[in-house]
Amino acid sequence: MNAPSSSYRSGFACFVGRPNAGKSTLTNALVGTKVAITSDRPQTTRHTVRGIVHRPNAQLVLVDTPGLHKPRTLLGERLNDLVRTTWAEVDVIGFCLPADQKIGPGDKFIAKEIAGIKKTPKVAVVTKTDLVDSKRLAEQLIAVQQLGVELGFEWAEIIPVSAVGDKQVELAADLLTKLLPEGDQLYPDGDLTDEPEQIMVAELIREAALEGVRDELPHSLAVVVEEMLPREGRPADRPLLDIHANVYIERQSQKAIVIGAKGSRLKHVGTTARKHIEALLGTPVYLDLHVKVAKDWQRDPKQLRKLGF
Repeated sequence: MNAPSSSYRSGFACFVGRPNAGKSTLTNALVGTKVAITSDRPQTTRHTVRGIVHRPNAQLVLVDTPGLHKPRTLLGERLNDLVRTTWAEVDVIGFCLPADQKIGPGDKFIAKEIAGIKKTPKVAVVTKTDLVDSKRLAEQLIAVQQLGVELGFEWAEIIPVSAVGDKQVELAADLLTKLLPEGDQLYPDGDLTDEPEQIMVAELIREAALEGVRDELPHSLAVVVEEMLPREGRPADRPLLDIHANVYIERQSQKAIVIGAKGSRLKHVGTTARKHIEALLGTPVYLDLHVKVAKDWQRDPKQLRKLGF
């Protein structure tokens, strides 16, 4: 019997890439459930959401870092520090580069940063392959390989995937797990994330609140779940979970955007978020949302702490 094939591998991988490179969507596709928030606007992931991929012979724990970017605020600097700390602690780094965009200065900035982390294997994941034809994809794969050469390292793998079209996602999981160290299972079977439920619920509300709003909101929106309590006096076969959450924005003028005409937008946010929360927790939910102004919270260390950063 070949010993290595029977050995179990486990470890941590993180996806890096500039904002909106498909990191969260890929995390969700690999885990098979919604654990990281996906949004079509950059800079929406703020927490290190770990998705856990269970394989018969391996366990891959995905750490989802915020996109590294040139910081403009105190929050931005903290996010970048968080990214670098994470990179230093994982077993594999997956660098996401969208197939439909030429490699730009932002990609090179990140590639240079990860080139400095010598011992960790680096995998290039070319995402969003469903958006390009085969000629464009081939050009991008060559450009990605060249990027490694220029910076003096070799990719452990270059994998084209489409998380949306579910193409090569399984292959990506196989190739990433092969690069993990041998070791015991880190989390129980069935666990998909080690994020506290309250944080995941807050993220789902935040995602729903960001959907379709104007560009000035993404950074200015924070959600804090104040409490999650089972409703008292309910029959055992008909439980209900009461969730009370506050949506914080920075300016009074943003309040109207989030609430909408006669509260229509906030109602829509509540309905959308509730569906995702019920799917995540497997129980009916009553969701109570309030919109509050926390003036310039991104620049105020005290408020950043209060809002969990």
